[in-house]
Amino acid sequence: MVSEGVLLGMGNPLLDISAVVDDGFLHKYDIKLNNAILAEDKHLPMYDEMAKNYSVDYIAGGATQNSIRVAQWMLQIPGATTFIGCVGKDKFGEEMKKNAKLAGVNVHYYEDENAGTGTCAVCVVGGERSLIANLSAANCYKSDHLKQPENWALVEKAEYFYIAGFFLTVSPESIQLVAEHAAANNKMFMMNLSAPFICEFFKDAQEKVLPYMDIVFGNETEARTFSKVHGWETDDVEEIALKISQWPKASGTYKRITVITQGPDPVVVAEDGKVKKFPVILLPKEKLVDTNGAGDAFVGGFLSQLDCVKAGCYASNVIIQRPGCSYPAKPDFE
Repeated sequence: MVSEGVLLGMGNPLLDISAVVDDGFLHKYDIKLNNAILAEDKHLPMYDEMAKNYSVDYIAGGATQNSIRVAQWMLQIPGATTFIGCVGKDKFGEEMKKNAKLAGVNVHYYEDENAGTGTCAVCVVGGERSLIANLSAANCYKSDHLKQPENWALVEKAEYFYIAGFFLTVSPESIQLVAEHAAANNKMFMMNLSAPFICEFFKDAQEKVLPYMDIVFGNETEARTFSKVHGWETDDVEEIALKISQWPKASGTYKRITVITQGPDPVVVAEDGKVKKFPVILLPKEKLVDTNGAGDAFVGGFLSQLDCVKAGCYASNVIIQRPGCSYPAKPDFE
């Protein structure tokens, strides 16, 4: 039986502003497809331009929150999942809170009075997406909120923890607190490489928490960037997954598993010195809406079944047939 609050996620809650744009828009704002970056000053006008010139969907997002929502959807047990992060004290924050509660997720947002709720531009061209995140309030999360008795009680209740690597840019101290708690209490701690820039520019923070990771998720681009940053001189995803799985661990309770997705190519899973590959559910191109949230959904499906690649593939297959990280009322996964 899945108990209340068994899975806890912590990360950057963002309101996705998603639209199918054109190549000219990408060129204007120097955007590359299949990438995830933090917004610079040159990107700030794009959010209003998208809303003005394109048909826009507003969807509660942020990598970790997406994965937790999908896990909750797969589990269909209200309150099984919890999410912690920072939003602004504004209408977008209220909207996300409402959406999360409707989805059955127990959200405990820290509400910042000085910054607006974070947004993420999701630019879709030919079904492929690029993410430009303006963190705003999401960047204001403090570990003091996590340490409050009512919030730390959520940590103590949970048995599984998942945090996207993006949160390393915001509150590495909060990540470390949860990671050390998991190791000390034989709980499972999981993270995601999340984006090439995390592997490149937050290498030290990532390395500090890596020994605590029982499961590491990522995609092939992130894996290859991780390899390059660490001087491994290999682009072979299977070899990289194996090397990450063999990185020293802080706890011997679980052997590390590395799970690398490769779009339509097989998922690579490295564990106990061996590599296995799992085919994904292939989708006819005419059914592809956009790939935004596919990786997050894979993780959510995986988490819902506690180590099931098949569930991850199912969830990501559903999500890429819909706008953003959205899903029907109930899953038909068996």
